[in-house]
Parts: sequence; C-alpha cells; structure tokens
Amino acid sequence: MSATRTAATTDLTLMSGADILVKSLVDHGVEVIFAYPGGCSMPLHQALTRYADRLRTILPRQEQGGGFAAQGYARSTGKVGVCMATSGPGATNLVTAIADAKMDSIPLLAITGQVPMEMVGNDAFQETPIVEVCRGITKHHYMVTDVRDLPRIMREAFHIATTGRPGPVLVDMPKNLQIEKILPVWDEPMDLPGYRIKPRQAAPEQIKQIAAAIRLAKRPIVYAGGGIISAEASAALRTFVKKTGIPVTMTVMGLGAFPADDPLCLDMLGMHGSVYANYAVNEADLVLALGVRFDDRVTGKVSEFVKHAKIVHIDIDPSELNKNKPAHIPVVSDVKYALEELNKIVEAPDDISDWVSQCAQWKKEYPFEYDQSFDGILQQHAISTLSRLTQDRETYITVGVGQHQMWGAQFYKFRHPRTWHSSSGLGTMGFGLPAAMGVAVAHPGALVVDIDGDGSFLMNIQELATCFCENIPVKVLLLNNQHLGMVVQWEDRFMGGNRAHTYLGPVHHPEARGQGTSAIVKDRYPDFVSIAKGFGCGAAVVNKKADVEAAILEMINYDGPYVLDVHVPYQEHVLPMIPSGMTVKDLIRR
Repeated sequence: MSATRTAATTDLTLMSGADILVKSLVDHGVEVIFAYPGGCSMPLHQALTRYADRLRTILPRQEQGGGFAAQGYARSTGKVGVCMATSGPGATNLVTAIADAKMDSIPLLAITGQVPMEMVGNDAFQETPIVEVCRGITKHHYMVTDVRDLPRIMREAFHIATTGRPGPVLVDMPKNLQIEKILPVWDEPMDLPGYRIKPRQAAPEQIKQIAAAIRLAKRPIVYAGGGIISAEASAALRTFVKKTGIPVTMTVMGLGAFPADDPLCLDMLGMHGSVYANYAVNEADLVLALGVRFDDRVTGKVSEFVKHAKIVHIDIDPSELNKNKPAHIPVVSDVKYALEELNKIVEAPDDISDWVSQCAQWKKEYPFEYDQSFDGILQQHAISTLSRLTQDRETYITVGVGQHQMWGAQFYKFRHPRTWHSSSGLGTMGFGLPAAMGVAVAHPGALVVDIDGDGSFLMNIQELATCFCENIPVKVLLLNNQHLGMVVQWEDRFMGGNRAHTYLGPVHHPEARGQGTSAIVKDRYPDFVSIAKGFGCGAAVVNKKADVEAAILEMINYDGPYVLDVHVPYQEHVLPMIPSGMTVKDLIRR
C-alpha cells in the first residue's frame, strides 16, 4: 500500500508524534482502528479524537479482541488491519493475535504505547520490552527512538506488511515521543537495506516446464492454499481449471479459492479433509501446489505424502520451497502472475477422463456425512442448514478452533474467496467472535456469522459488549456441547476415553471426575442466552431438530448482534480423520 500524500513535504506547523502517527494511518487509507487505551497510549488516543471524521476508532473489551478484529478486517479485505494497545499488559495481550497473523500471513499493524524513553529498561510501571517479546512472531518491528523517524517508519511498516508474503509489523511508541512536537518530513525515503522486494515472477522457462508437465500428466491435481487468496488469484485459478479440467483440493486456508459447487472441487484435504481429496492426492502423478506450505495437518507423515507424484510448488516466499517437501519444479513467484502466464499457453492433459471419473466416483462414494436419523441436533446438521439458508446472500463465516471449526470447513459451502476466516496455523481459540467483528465492520450490510464452540466462545465473550455498543450485527451460531470437543475426541480415540479436564460444566458432574458417561449433557452451564442478553444482544436457545431452521432464520433476521445457543451432543467426532503423523492408509472414516 502506498501513501496518499495530503500534505506538503514538510508540514508548516509543529505536530506531536501522536498526531504524526495517526495522520500517517489516515494517509495510508486506514478507515478503522481497534484500540484500547492506557496510560502510555493516551496521547495517541487523544490524537485519534482529532481525526475522528476520517478514522473510526472501535474500542474492544480486551486487547486480544482488538487484534483479532483487525485480523478479520484484513483477512476479508486484503488491506492492513490496525490495532493498538498501551504498554505492558496491553501490549502483551496483543501477542497471540500478532503470532496468529504471522502464521497465516495476514497484513497487520500493531501499535503499542511504551513508557518514556528515560524509563525504558528500569522495570517501570507497565513496562514490557514488547519488541523483544515479539521478535520471532513479526515480519518486522520497530521501537521509535526519534520522533523525526516516525513518518518514514510508518511508510515502511505498511510497505513491509503488504509486500511479498504479507505479515504483521509492530510499532512501539514511547510516551514522551508521542508528546514531542516537530516539523515532520513526510517524504523521507524508506531505509530498508535488507528488504528489497523485487517483482517475484516465474521465468518463462519455468512456465513452459509446468505446462509440459501438465500436458504429460495422467493423474494431476491442484493443491491450493491461502496464497491463492492473498494474491487475489482465485479468478486465475478458476480460468486455469476451466482450461485444463484438473480437479482441485484446498487447504483450510484456501477454502473459497475455488467454488465448492464445481464438479471438479474435491474440497479440503488433510487430517479432517475429505476422503476423496486425500485419496486423489495419494494417487496423483502430478501435484500442482499453489500458495501452500505443506503444513503437517495436510501432509501427515511427510515422507509418505504424494510419494509417487512430481511436485510443482509455486510460492512467493522462497523459504517455503523445499522446506517440508522437496519439489521437482520449485518456483518463486507471485502465484497470480504464474497462473496468468500459465493460462496463456497451458493445454489440457492428453487424456485424464478416467482420472476425473475416478475422483468423481470417490466423491460420490465417500461424501462428508453424518447420522441424519439422530433425533437431536448434530453440529453438522446445524452448519449444513446455515449453509443452505445463506448461499444466496453475501455471507462471511468466522470460526473459533476445534471440532466446530472443522465441521464448518466440511459442511459450509464456500464459493468465493475471503468469505471463510479461520485461525489455521496457530489454531487460536477465541478467534471467532472478535474476527467476526472486524469482518462486519469491513462489510456493512453483509451477513457475518461466527460458528463457534462454547470453549472458544468463552475466551473472548466480552466482545459481545463491543458488538452491542458499536452496533456491529455479528451473529453467533454457538454449538454448545459443554466440552472441549476436539480434545475429547482425541481422548476417546487415543486415551481410552479418560476425561482430563475437558468438561466445561459443574465439577460434580461425572465427566469432571474422569468417569465418563454415555448420557448427553442436559443441564447446560453457563446460561449463554442470559449472558448475551445481559450484554444487550439478542439470543435464543434451540434444542430440537425440528426448530433449527426457524431459529437460524430468526438469528439472521435479527437487527443487531445475536447469539443462538444450539445444544448438541459431545460424543460426536469429526470424521474422516488421519491421525497426526500418519498416512492416508490410516484414515478413519467411522
């Protein structure tokens, strides 16, 4: 993102560091900031009030919520999401959101207040060396030590966050520099000797190599990841598939890059991916890995993953090539550029009709499924109903982390990029609700639904107050099973069903004592409906299968934030499943 200049090279009036920083945000096109004030960021917040007509400030109820809300904004728009906190505990509360953005390659700008320069290193009140804390989880980081550097630093921060492989940048701002006044120089050149972003474009010879490999392939498959979405390459991918007829599978970060209702879509692969995607990848002779990083949740046992296939790996980050899986044709390139160049010359493979038919047969034989005769509400049924009711409107889905996350990936049908938002690399519980806030702020008028579990929801439930007070109409489809469902599933599969602190209800319940029970939990605690209404939100509970559709429609049509508490059993497992470190041969279907 480049700065839009609205002032002369040198301002003719003195400006405080706080005003320089906030004006820099405005000049870079920032429309909203999620910021929680404190002693060492008060001057920054005072400056925000002076730019309130151009920059909306949203007050989260916890800094982590603000960080995830900024991520939701960034993930759904491709723009930089901006959050701010004070020093010490305010700054450390941003750490998880920063790490999450680093893992998922999200452009995030985190601004922190810091104690005055003369107090740095003295263990002052609310002092934390946040740059050192975040050194390994940011793409880059700054501690401002001279306010005259601030215009340049802000330009560099936006440049770094958005170029190459996107990521989070931290700017730590001591309080005395927020107050100090100078004549700012706005166009001082960036000083990034170790960061020279040249256009990373596949060479013509590489494009020809890839086209030749495709022409000769008998069992090719596209393995598409979040890089497709980051690069805005979804349209190019769809053109490529139309030209070649090659089936497509996606990572959890790539969902929406290719439409779920296309016959060539094999949905998600990996640990909880479709049987048909995992079978196809295992049998392929050519894997076109586009914007992926061969994550362990996809590969399982790396040495056995696509063992008999040639691999074409295209990624903008050279460090990802040959890192987890050696590629036969490794290509450092913007994946959109590579696909667009490939689309100019690529021809369909000579004959893959049998392969495409085999993939279609696997898809027909091993669909995502659940017990539709169950008389209660299964999680898959609730998500499938939501998907059906919202397909014809602009809808964005966020999730927490756990079973509900995987069921969301399996049973909600995504047709467009940037409509699915999941903490995928770090796997952060509590992501869903605040991320939904950021998405809803970025897309007013759209339907934004957080599909959440009770464990994840409780981690940032305070953001219901933000939703109400800021009039952010987020809907929460709460799949309430009273347990940490994914850990329970692993307990059941690999630890003899012994419950080790995975029951979220009263301690006198048998589940809390590790005794186990076959009964579905009937008495739910806490009372999420009362909690939601206490925050000012709409809310209802549904525990009968026949009432699910009407309850979801009521949630969708409610004017404001709403929590639908859906009572579901805790015994249900996410299937299929390839156990960690195993192979497709170990896939569990039932």
